[in-house]
Amino acid sequence: MDNTVMFKLTYGLFVLTAADDKKANGCIINTAIQQTAEPNRVSITVNKQNYTEGLIQKSGKFNLSFIDESAEFSLFQHFGFRSGRDADKFADLDKAAYETAANGIPYIKKGCNAFMSLKVEQTIDLGSHTLFIAHVEDGENLSKNASMSYAFYHANVKPKPQEVKSKGKVWVCKICGYVYDEDKEGVAFEDLPADWTCPWCKHGKQDFELQK
Repeated sequence: MDNTVMFKLTYGLFVLTAADDKKANGCIINTAIQQTAEPNRVSITVNKQNYTEGLIQKSGKFNLSFIDESAEFSLFQHFGFRSGRDADKFADLDKAAYETAANGIPYIKKGCNAFMSLKVEQTIDLGSHTLFIAHVEDGENLSKNASMSYAFYHANVKPKPQEVKSKGKVWVCKICGYVYDEDKEGVAFEDLPADWTCPWCKHGKQDFELQK
């Protein structure tokens, strides 16, 4: 099968935020889908390795901020390329870039055109990911900017990969641009475990391609 066929599916991009009594966190997802209009339910799918997934499991609530076409790559770097286990993503974020919703969870204003607050109604274990089905409790439009699609991000926001000169093979993540240099890492890409994921975006080996 040609796995690139999956790239033809249309996706939006969102900053998923959640919090506990210690700190708030956020990550980038592209898996928010409205399931029913009445009652208003939305589903999201989150990798279990994401710190935000654990916060949702504990609190049963989360916010979605809808990324729009004005967003810069720095937004994806800030929320998508590091783990909340190692960094407090809101500690060094510009205070004007976000606000706290009525549910006590921050939502992102800069580079986003809307947000919604949701309460989890059902959780489904998908193995590597968790599917949360949630009721929409609140929401607000923030701007009239067009929502950013997955295709727009790849065509206009994500930097084009620079050629890496190496004695070994170089593999590049097609999702976020992370570079795996076999010479630097000391392990052949093909020898990595089947469940190995990109350190930045958490996608699997199937989303890497050999740099020519």
